[in-house]
Amino acid sequence: MTEYRQIGYEKRQLRDEDFNNDKVDAGDIGAGKHVTLFFELTLNGQKASVDKLRYAQNKAASKTTKSSELAWIKLRWKAPQGSESTLAEFPVVMGKMPIFAGASEDFRFRAAVAAFGQKLRGSETLADTTWPQIIKWGEQARGEDRQGYRAEFIKLVKLAEGLSH
Repeated sequence: MTEYRQIGYEKRQLRDEDFNNDKVDAGDIGAGKHVTLFFELTLNGQKASVDKLRYAQNKAASKTTKSSELAWIKLRWKAPQGSESTLAEFPVVMGKMPIFAGASEDFRFRAAVAAFGQKLRGSETLADTTWPQIIKWGEQARGEDRQGYRAEFIKLVKLAEGLSH
C-alpha cells in the first residue's frame, strides 16, 4: 500500500507516538456498541495523492514478502474501569475480503452513510460519486429497518440531492 486516509473521526486522530500511551484517550465506545472505520487506500502502482517524503526511505515492499498482505491492523482498548490497554494485531489479506456487493447489509449501509457525510462536506475524493449512487447503496442495504432509521436516512439523502440542484 502506498498511502491511506481515514475517513471521518478527524477530530479524534491519535498521534503515532501516543498509540502505546495508556494515558492518552482516543475516544470511548460503549459496551456492546460497534464502530465502523473506513479508509481510502492507494495500492502500490496507483498514483498517490501526496508527494513522497524527501528524506524518508520510500521502499516498496518486495513482491515476495507478504505479497497477499494489504495492511496490518493494530487496535488497543481498555476494559471498563481498566487502566492498562490490551493490544490486538492482525493482517488484512487480499482475496479474503468480500467485494462491496458481497459485504453485509450493515457494512454497505454504513458505507452509504459515510459517503453521504463526505458528499455533504464537499470531499474531493467523492467528486465522482453521485447522490443517486448513495441513495441506491442505502436502499439496497436497507434490510429489515424495524425502527425506520434507514428509511429516514434515504429520505435525507434525497432531500440533500434536491437542495444540491
